[in-house]
Amino acid sequence: MTAAGLNVRHFTHTDLPEIRQTLIDVHADALADEMDDPFNQRFPWFVDHWGGRPGFSCVIAFDGDKPVGFAHGAPGTPGREWWREHLDPAPEKHRTFSYSELAVVPAWRKQGVKEQPFADSPVFAVMLAELPLP
Repeated sequence: MTAAGLNVRHFTHTDLPEIRQTLIDVHADALADEMDDPFNQRFPWFVDHWGGRPGFSCVIAFDGDKPVGFAHGAPGTPGREWWREHLDPAPEKHRTFSYSELAVVPAWRKQGVKEQPFADSPVFAVMLAELPLP
């Protein structure tokens, strides 16, 4: 798949050993001016936390062989959907996918590659879409 002239590749939980450092490096590049923030310094923990889930899914955008951005997440834990308290009524279905992180290196920003957090993260957005169950 291509977007904005990039090669976008999909990875899963079993690929984490192969992509872990790539995610950390892209995140550090994307947030270079904000890496003194303790929240951003914990990113490797978040990679392991989300990547350790069997349903982990990640896409990485490459410009040639250089990674320039990523998005990842995993299925939510049933009964722990923090966002449910913000909806009245809450959806009946209890199957969710938690989109955890999105980062794009500065050189690729404002080219249609991204848009997009924990208690001390910058901004939260709740986006819901009802999808058919398999």
